[in-house]
Amino acid sequence: MIVTSVDEAQSELARLFSQSQRAVGFTGAGISTECGIPDFRSPNSPWMKHKPIDFSLFVADPLAREEAWRRKFAMDDIYAGAGPGRGHRAFARLVSSGKMGAIVTQNIDGLHQAAGAPADRVIELHGNGTYAKCLRCEQRYELPDVRAEFERTGAAPQCACGGAIKSATVSFGQAMPEQAMRKAREETELCDLFLAVGSSLVVYPAAGFPVIAKRNGAILAIVNRDETALDDAADVVLRGDIGDILAPFASS
Repeated sequence: MIVTSVDEAQSELARLFSQSQRAVGFTGAGISTECGIPDFRSPNSPWMKHKPIDFSLFVADPLAREEAWRRKFAMDDIYAGAGPGRGHRAFARLVSSGKMGAIVTQNIDGLHQAAGAPADRVIELHGNGTYAKCLRCEQRYELPDVRAEFERTGAAPQCACGGAIKSATVSFGQAMPEQAMRKAREETELCDLFLAVGSSLVVYPAAGFPVIAKRNGAILAIVNRDETALDDAADVVLRGDIGDILAPFASS
C-alpha cells in the first residue's frame, strides 16, 4: 500500500504504533535534510565536491589524511549549527514513550542524540562525525581541538600513542563496526514494526536490516520522499515530506 496524503500517512503511522509492542526505527540521510545537512546522492551535493577519502588511502598516506581533514572541516562548515528536525524529535519521543526500542541509523550527524534520544538507544552503523578517534588506541578527541591543531600545523593529527586520528565515522573501505551491527540485528529480529525513514535502502549491509525484519514477521513501513529499493517488499509506503508526516509524533 502506498499512501501519498499527509493526513492519511499520519493516521496510518498512528495505527501501526498503536498495534506495535516493539518497534525499531531506521534512518537515513533524508531525515536530516530539513536540518540543512546535505544528502550524499542529491544533485549538486557538496559531498561530491568534498568526496570522502578511501580508508586504505587514509591509513597509508599522510598527505591523504591531511586532505581528508580539509574536506571534513569544509563539510562541517556547510552545516554548522544544524539542529534536530521534526523526524529526530519524533523518534526521540517514541523512544522515551517505550514504543520504539532502538534507532538504527546510517547517519553520522548525531542529531538523534541531540533531539534527546538516549545514546545507548541509538545504533550508529556508519559511526559519528561529531568527534574523532585514534585508529590505534581508540582515544576520543573533540573536533574543535583537532581543528585548532590542524590549522596551526597543517599536518594530519596524530595521537600520543603514534596512531592516526580520524573522524569517528566509517569510511569507504573501512570495516563496519561489529558491536553496532550485532546490536542492530538483535533489535531487528525482536521487533514487530520496522520503520525505515529517509533512506533509499540501497546501501548494504545497512539496507539488509529491513529485509531481516520482514523475514522475521515484522511489519515493514517506509517513510520517504522518493521511491526506495524496498517499496515492493514493504507492507506500507508513506511517501511525502518526512517532517510533515512525523510532525504529530514530534509534539505529542
